[in-house]
Amino acid sequence: MFKKILIANRGEIALRIIRTCKEMGIKTVAVYSTADRESLHVRFADEAVCIGPPSSAESYLSIPKIMAAVEITNSDAIHPGYGFLSENADFAEVCAEYGIKFIGPTPEQIRKMGDKITAKDTMIKAGVPVVPGSDGLIKDVKQAIKLADDIGYPVILKATAGGGGRGMRLVWAADEVEDAWNSARQEAKAAFANDGIYIEKFVVEPRHIEIQIAGDSFGNVCHLSERECSIQRRHQKLVEESPSPFMTKALRKKMGTAAIKAGEAINYEGVGTVEFLVDKDRNFYFMEMNTRIQVEHTVTEEVIDHDLIKEQIKIAAGIAISGKNYEPKMHAIECRINAEDPFNNFRPSPGKITSFHSAKGHGVRVDTHVYAGYTIPPHYDSMIAKLICRAQTREECIKKMERALDEFIVEGVKTTVPFHQQLMKNEDFRKGNFHTGFLETFDLVPPKK
Repeated sequence: MFKKILIANRGEIALRIIRTCKEMGIKTVAVYSTADRESLHVRFADEAVCIGPPSSAESYLSIPKIMAAVEITNSDAIHPGYGFLSENADFAEVCAEYGIKFIGPTPEQIRKMGDKITAKDTMIKAGVPVVPGSDGLIKDVKQAIKLADDIGYPVILKATAGGGGRGMRLVWAADEVEDAWNSARQEAKAAFANDGIYIEKFVVEPRHIEIQIAGDSFGNVCHLSERECSIQRRHQKLVEESPSPFMTKALRKKMGTAAIKAGEAINYEGVGTVEFLVDKDRNFYFMEMNTRIQVEHTVTEEVIDHDLIKEQIKIAAGIAISGKNYEPKMHAIECRINAEDPFNNFRPSPGKITSFHSAKGHGVRVDTHVYAGYTIPPHYDSMIAKLICRAQTREECIKKMERALDEFIVEGVKTTVPFHQQLMKNEDFRKGNFHTGFLETFDLVPPKK
């Protein structure tokens, strides 16, 4: 087992990893930018190293600075968390070259799943259902129009190196293709330095359901049930839950089998997530695979009573997984608490938190790195906490979440708490009647002045 793990990340996920390491008797090293000097992950790690100014490019994305921190602290492993360098194959390769264990899949596995065209080809060969679309990258706009006509509208143009909704354009008719093609390429080049574009059939009003998997170095792969992630805004998830209210036992078995095939196809090593689009008839299609821990891993932990960070560390240390497939024992819902103003187009709201009271009680979990007096920096993702509730049924879980949101107090900045409060009262949400476009028609009521 590792003696010391450096966490190449920040905020709540860094603190989450530190907690499991402490329980396993493993020393931890936090890295931080000057903007994160007062973050709780810095305070609770055994050691902390400043790696640069607030800019991510000069701190959390700087491989030389992170490797220097590894060297001066004599760490023997790196946990990348999510975001930043967590799916960077070059970073995983550098770790291997220096004899430092990257807690995650191999560089080759990351590359296979990181490029969406390669991932799609791999899934087709493995017999995993995929959305109809181009066989590879599109050469020019003429080819895009021809393919769209053949597939049938609506279609969606996607950046092969994309993520977070960037480099994606929805097209409903042939006369929209050229503008969508140009803008998608420009955005993809600016965001990922790769303007490669492919095309897929757009599944109308789909559910976004993902399957958590784990694989070890002995060739074992299992699934740990599903998460419903359809409540999202501009392709960014806001609420996740397990089990999905749309799921059936038969569908879970089919999707679980497909996710295992995906993992086996690349000899996957680590904890990862296979994401699917599911149409109204419960046909499902592979969308992408995330070769890292997810923000919403907590939902799975609550319904199967399993520490996924611990599982990651054990797999990286060469310990075999049980190989058992899991089904949810309870119901869990996670609300992402972002420092954003939901009544002002979810505008980011960085600043000093003057008062902070975390929700508590049976079946209530809060993962956060903030506190009263903490200043939220404007340089990073706006998520400041995850509120997770667990209960025997979905109905009980929603009621518990309503209660927990009522006592979750953050003053000094705007947060998404009021949005979540209104969502929990929405009849369609309560009935499980929603899809990925649900929030486009959600009637968010501004507070009375």
